[in-house]
Amino acid sequence: MKKSAGLLLRCTILATTILSLWAMPQQPAPTAILFEGARLIPGDGSPPVQNSAFLVEGDRFRLVDRRGGIRAPQGAARVNLSGKTVIPALVDLHTHLGYTVVRTNQTQKETYTRQNLEDHLKRLAFYGVGTTLSMGVDRGDIPFQVRANPLAGAAIFFTAGAGIALPGMGPGAEYRKDAALGVTTEAEARTAVRELAAKRVDIVKFWVDDRNGTVQKLPPNVYRALIDEAHKQNLRAVAHIYYLEDAKDLMRAGVDGFAHGVRDKDIDEEFMNMLRQRRVFFTPNLPERPLTPADLSMISESLPAAQVQQLRAQITAGSANANAELFNIQARNLKKIAEARVAQIGFGTDSGVSIGWTAHVELADMVAAGLTPDQVIMAATRTSADILKQPSLGMVVAGRSADFIVLDANPLENILNTRKISRVYIRGKEIDRKSLTAEFTRP
Repeated sequence: MKKSAGLLLRCTILATTILSLWAMPQQPAPTAILFEGARLIPGDGSPPVQNSAFLVEGDRFRLVDRRGGIRAPQGAARVNLSGKTVIPALVDLHTHLGYTVVRTNQTQKETYTRQNLEDHLKRLAFYGVGTTLSMGVDRGDIPFQVRANPLAGAAIFFTAGAGIALPGMGPGAEYRKDAALGVTTEAEARTAVRELAAKRVDIVKFWVDDRNGTVQKLPPNVYRALIDEAHKQNLRAVAHIYYLEDAKDLMRAGVDGFAHGVRDKDIDEEFMNMLRQRRVFFTPNLPERPLTPADLSMISESLPAAQVQQLRAQITAGSANANAELFNIQARNLKKIAEARVAQIGFGTDSGVSIGWTAHVELADMVAAGLTPDQVIMAATRTSADILKQPSLGMVVAGRSADFIVLDANPLENILNTRKISRVYIRGKEIDRKSLTAEFTRP
């Protein structure tokens, strides 16, 4: 009896203790994290900070210094990044998101859905793209709903809404041509811009390109009215271009930026002088360098094995059909502008179905064009944030959004090291890349 009573008493005490612990308020996760030991590339072109320290509180960088220079607040977590390199998350100013290609027999079409858009924003974040601007083929209210309600664990989203072109002559893909706003007169162009302004787009996108003679270009009188109305609505206008002469006339019309560089010939001194007189921005989107087998190790992290095999076959075909001179023209033009410092050089991939990994291909292409890794990283971070007019993004400095990539190697030594991603943080939260890989590679 005594033994039974003693056992009962101990069980009662244990149960009471468990209940009291259960009733106690749970300790919240640390809101402050001190990261120490990494080589830090801030994104502004300044020398790297060796053995750095930076404090993240909530979704912001609060302090940035050298190791030992920051006193962590009580309860802060600590993350040792010794041997790693940290760069700001990338800012991709030229994407076409939300579409998935559906192929049936000999036809294909694209579906645009919120689910697709959110999936693409997660894929961007997976590869270290913290912010993106979707350029001109967004449909309906979906992009504005997503912009207003940022998705956790995904890239921050901005949108141009629908772009503007002659009817059916805007986006290159045949099954996407109806995505643009079709205009034929100056009055229609102004109305289209006012409609976009009412939706509070982040920029106005329009196309001036004949697609190798297969479509009609937007006439100069129409795009002049478009640009003028955009400025009246306190919006900037960015043009998709191909030809040097169009680029010159667009400069005379007051265009604010170019999606793509000049692609038909080397830019001349007249164009350079125009750039000196009126500063614009470029997102180069360098083409025609086929993927290499080394790219597949990166791509295989986010695609099923069957799709990776399809890409391998495309690489073989692309290597045989690549137009090296088309890349070389744009490379020479980009390098000339960069060396003269006569325009803002931002970063854009023109990516659609292939999401996220193309950012690292574009970084390598820009270095192949003659820019240094440091210049390219700054173009893809601080400069692109500046072009987007988002002063809270694009750098690892106090007060900015805590969007950054932890790399296993130094990209200043080799730009391909941006692909050696250890961790990604968006708005102060680490992306669960392991779970995303399992999701993305599922057959």
